[in-house]
Amino acid sequence: MDILEKAPAKINLCLDTPFRHRDGSPEWRMVMTSIDLADYVHIETSSSLTGISVETDTGFLPSDHRNLAYKAAKELRCLFDVSEGVHISIKKNIPVAAGLGGGSSDAAAVLRGLNQIWHLKLSLRELAKIGLKIDSDVPFCVYSKTALVEGKGELITPLEELPPFWLVVAKPRESVSTPSILKRISYEKIEHPNVDNVVAGIKQGNLTEICKWMGNALEPITVKEIPEINKIKQKMYDFGVQAAQMSGSGPTVFGVCAKYSRAQHVYNSLKGFCNEVYIVHPCSLEKSFEHR
Repeated sequence: MDILEKAPAKINLCLDTPFRHRDGSPEWRMVMTSIDLADYVHIETSSSLTGISVETDTGFLPSDHRNLAYKAAKELRCLFDVSEGVHISIKKNIPVAAGLGGGSSDAAAVLRGLNQIWHLKLSLRELAKIGLKIDSDVPFCVYSKTALVEGKGELITPLEELPPFWLVVAKPRESVSTPSILKRISYEKIEHPNVDNVVAGIKQGNLTEICKWMGNALEPITVKEIPEINKIKQKMYDFGVQAAQMSGSGPTVFGVCAKYSRAQHVYNSLKGFCNEVYIVHPCSLEKSFEHR
């Protein structure tokens, strides 16, 4: 059997880490949403296939056990003692190592797809719990809708639909290593954004309040490594966005625009400065199995 799954990128409207767990992993409090920039993951299973294989249309990603999509297939295959082989083909549209969760979303797509192919009947919550073994962003990407994300990434509370707006997403030429950024967090010095106020703004459907309280606790750390982040943010403000900030551990920056015409102006103005620029809007990936 085979299935095609959409794997949307994510952005962090707000990102905070209150403390570090004893095992070294950060505690998260984040507001995340999916955007309509997406990879497409084709999953094929057959008793004639052996093991797990992954292919992508880019040379930047590993196709072996280091690939998160591979890990997702292996995890489900082992958990449910499935003998069928799995072939995964990924069409990449999401920039790699960009803070947009591309690899995690691909892995989540594999979990959703195999859940259907193998008739496992797992809920989103159950898939998210499995996804945490793969990467901290996978649980959110299983849901792929606006949510409050807490714990180590596994506690997902879906939120109301966002008010309508557009996003201009720009990735600098450089990339960063998420583990290296997380190691540099100094919890004595970190500035904590107000996650609760962003959640309140979403509940009110108030874009102005959302923009007012957006924040990313990791941004000052990544900016020290890639100063271009601040340059892109400043240009976005110069061109008229309501708010701009880095997504995840970076280095991608997004700017919020209430109207498409403003987003188009910002996009056109940034194209000469930054190679990878996109106009997108938030999206919600709804699936035909229940949340439990």
